[in-house]
Amino acid sequence: MAEIMKTALLDQHMKEAFDWSDSNLPVRDTLWNYFMEKNGRDTMKTEEDMLPFLKDSDEKVAAFVNENLKK
Repeated sequence: MAEIMKTALLDQHMKEAFDWSDSNLPVRDTLWNYFMEKNGRDTMKTEEDMLPFLKDSDEKVAAFVNENLKK
């Protein structure tokens, strides 16, 4: 039986997941953009940075977003 990855939060729009955001981008895309900027547009490094988020709980993802992306 295949393991199902729980990525519900990653697929939600930012404004649906976080009351402080008005972005229509999915959380996944917002994180990708954050890491691309942080890594100097290095796709391979960004991919490496994104992998843990595919396994993390929604609570961990939300905590990271709140800590690093909340304006």
